[in-house]
Amino acid sequence: MQTLTVRHLTHYTYANPVVFQPHKLMLRPRDSHDLRLVAAELTLWPHANVRWLHDVFGNSVAMVEFLEPSNELKVESVLTIERYGTGGLDFELDDAAKEYPFVYSPDDRTDLGRMLEPHYPDPVGQLEQWAKGFIASRPTDTMALLTDLNNSIHQGFGYQVRHEQGTQPPLETLRLGTGSCRDFALLLIEAARALGFGARFVTGYLYDPALDGDAPGVVGAGATHAWADIYLPGAGWVEFDPTNGTIAADNLIRVAVTRDPSQAVPVAGGFTGLTGDYLGMVVNVSVRAQAAPLAA
Repeated sequence: MQTLTVRHLTHYTYANPVVFQPHKLMLRPRDSHDLRLVAAELTLWPHANVRWLHDVFGNSVAMVEFLEPSNELKVESVLTIERYGTGGLDFELDDAAKEYPFVYSPDDRTDLGRMLEPHYPDPVGQLEQWAKGFIASRPTDTMALLTDLNNSIHQGFGYQVRHEQGTQPPLETLRLGTGSCRDFALLLIEAARALGFGARFVTGYLYDPALDGDAPGVVGAGATHAWADIYLPGAGWVEFDPTNGTIAADNLIRVAVTRDPSQAVPVAGGFTGLTGDYLGMVVNVSVRAQAAPLAA
């Protein structure tokens, strides 16, 4: 178990005071067997009313109504969490799911629903053919197939920080050979769906032990991070991070899970003002381990 502190500051600036429209924040994780939320602080400027709800996926969402105009907007979230390791790849698939292709149970197919279906155009089957190229034989080992697919994105594509909003369509990521963590996660999700797997988008944070001087660095720390969950009978939802080529890594801090990246924006909302009022946005994220208490 590790105790981590996550600080996430989003700061918008404007040339003149503007009126803020309602905002939607996805910054608070849910307790689970692998993650315990010890404390959470949400600081907003200007002053605002906040109400909390669970969305259709069960994520914790803050709906914010700002009470006054301002020439800046600040959203700061500070989380203290306990992250429990799940043993990495030490999980068991159902016998029927150990080899691909396999068929989900009727209940699983019903519950996975749209998460089984590709969401983005693939008019000539380019993405599907790319994904099927990793099938060594029929049948083939399920985990070997997904590991190869995950590693191929990690090793074969160039990581590129993108500050503009949104996520590249998977075919665009294939064409460019570059992308951000969100782009890589979506590419893996759509490829997995093309092969018949249930997959979903995950947004959260990444703990980099190198920032505490303990290990080599990882890609994607210092900002929000994104990865894919793939549903495997017997193991449940398994985390695949194509940006770093890891599976079920203990340094991933899940905040929200959704069907599509567009549903998982950490801070979403707009403003009413004059053309040219918007000056820019700065996002600062840090994830640090708390020192273990000294033994008596």
